[in-house]
Amino acid sequence: MLPQALVNVIDALGRLPGVGPRTAERYACYLFKASPKVSEGIAESLEALHDSVKSCPVTFALIDASDDVSPLYADDSRDKTTVMVVEEPLDIHAIEQTKAYKGTYHVLGGAISPIDGVTPEQLHIGELIKRVNNDNVKEVIIATNPSVEGESTALYLEKILHEQNPELKLTRLARGLPLGVDLSYADQITLSAALENRTKL
Repeated sequence: MLPQALVNVIDALGRLPGVGPRTAERYACYLFKASPKVSEGIAESLEALHDSVKSCPVTFALIDASDDVSPLYADDSRDKTTVMVVEEPLDIHAIEQTKAYKGTYHVLGGAISPIDGVTPEQLHIGELIKRVNNDNVKEVIIATNPSVEGESTALYLEKILHEQNPELKLTRLARGLPLGVDLSYADQITLSAALENRTKL
């Protein structure tokens, strides 16, 4: 039998996505053996999380509670006429690390998934349509995940945005073979996407 306090920590950590019972036990034991300052630091950061972070009312990216809008949206050097649509806030971080994109973002807050009960009305699609009009957007880059839900969401966005503004340029992130992967190791879906999105030399 383990002490109840340790069991409570294991149970709490086990509720995190991707953390199984054994991993939760290892994390809990590490925290117990480590300096109390480690646990105190984690506890303090978690306690401040909900009060210190909020969603941008325009882009729905995660921002500091003291900010009015996302710093990326407020930055005059960013092109507000180009909007990249992503599913989740952390997708922005992945794109920004490339340092190759100078437009703005719009976070949907998920993807359409009838099985999970997620409908278009539950996502920030209406707000996206308003942004297209208010910011005189010229191009919307659809960067949903290459999953069944992501593809369904992309098709829905393509349909509704085209209906709202036939002149709007709609693009998708290229899909296919990543650099450094041998053809023999690529799955059929990836190979199909690479063939479909082949480019002229």
